[in-house]
This record gives sequence, structure tokens and C-alpha cells, in this order.
Amino acid sequence: MKVARFSIDGADPRYGILDGDDFVVLSGDPMFSGFGTTGQRVAASDVKLLAPVIPRSKVVCIGLNYAAHRDELKNELASPTAPLIFLKPNTAVVGPGDTIQIPPVEGRIVHEGELVIVIGKIAKRVKAADYADVVFGYTIGNDVSARDQMFADGQWARAKGYDTFAPLGPVIETELDWSNLEIQTYVDGEPRRSGNTRDMLHTVPEIIEYVSDVFTLLPGDVIMTGTPAGLGGFLDGQTIDITIEGIGTLSNPAKNRV
Repeated sequence: MKVARFSIDGADPRYGILDGDDFVVLSGDPMFSGFGTTGQRVAASDVKLLAPVIPRSKVVCIGLNYAAHRDELKNELASPTAPLIFLKPNTAVVGPGDTIQIPPVEGRIVHEGELVIVIGKIAKRVKAADYADVVFGYTIGNDVSARDQMFADGQWARAKGYDTFAPLGPVIETELDWSNLEIQTYVDGEPRRSGNTRDMLHTVPEIIEYVSDVFTLLPGDVIMTGTPAGLGGFLDGQTIDITIEGIGTLSNPAKNRV
């Protein structure tokens, strides 16, 4: 099922299950309160979609997880054999339609459309075979990066951590086969990145096993699983659309930060 977090006329966030053109309103956050409903339905056209989850502690990211993307950067970044993990702060998270604020820095600002794992239970040292026990569902993420800052700094915290640099949405799909999904990224309708999750170097079960050995994952934490290859830059005034089959499209405009 597709679970959304939304507001109506600026009111406090609510949760719902998409049913046709409507959301069936839930009594609370389903990750903690289950899927009990209020009996209310609201038209999807009448709500403002929000980031479907605000990570309680962290956004975990996997770098260089597609061979073609790794090859693109082989002259700029090392190519680790184990999953390359880094963090974004939860303050970087924004939702569908929210503006990506481009900071006043030199160099490229790039999009990285990715399948995102949403953790549903406390997870520590989870075996790959048991990965599904701790997954609430999957959504779409954009690992926005100030690419030239990555190389200048020699580490990625600043380049990846700006406010608005982790758009998530539009919904969480709780029933999804992650193993063979097309990922497409467009800028102003122009195809930029394309790939399939079957080409991930490290699979979802492997990622959860590896990451949960390092960090205790909390309900609501998310893991971005890496981006396919492609041209990644965008500029003020452009719109980035990321589509993953079975989930939908995450769309965000970009503006220079004032």
C-alpha cells in the first residue's frame, strides 16, 4: 500500500493510505500506531504532500553503488569494495514540491535519484536474510550534492548536508519488490539519469546488514541506496523529477538561496 504524510490547509500533518483518487485517513503515524483509520476520506487533490517520513536520527546514504556511476567518478573518487556509507542530517529532508535551495558556492550542484529504504523497527546487527523484518517500506530520494565541494573538502559532510539536500517522497510503498525497478531522473523534462535496481553492487539485504552493524537504526531512519549513472547538474529555476516504478514521482524545483 502507498502511505502518505500530508497536511490540509496548513494544518498539522496527517497520514493516509492512497485509495484511487483519495486518501483514507489514518488515526496516527502507521509506523508507531498501526493502520487504524478514522473513517474519513480526503481527495488527493486537496492535500499538500509532505516528506513521508522525518528520520528520527539520521539519513544514511550508500555511495558508488552502481558500477556505471562508479566508473564515471573513477578519476575523482576511490572505489571501495564494501558499501561506502555516509550521513546526511535529518534537517536536510524536504518533501515533494518543496524547493531545493542552491547555496552560494562555486561548482556543480547535482541530483542523485535513488531508491530509499524506510526503517520500521529498531535494527542492530540484522542478518541479510532477516532484512525484511526491519523494513517499513520504500520511497524515492534525491541525494543532492555540491559536487565540487566533495573534492575540495576531501569528505562529504558539507557537500551533502545542506538544508533541503535530501528530498523524499511522494509516498512510502510498503509492498514492493526492490530487486528490478527502473529509476529515471529528469531535469525540466530532459532525461538525465537512468538505471535499474538490479544493477546495484550491494543489494538491499546486504546494505541493511552492513549498515546495521555500524549504526543502530531507529524507526523512521532512511537509507538511500545509491544513484545510477548520468548527467547530474541542475540550476536555478529548473525542476528535478525522479520516477521509480511502483512508487511514483518525486518532483522538486530548485532556486538559488537568497
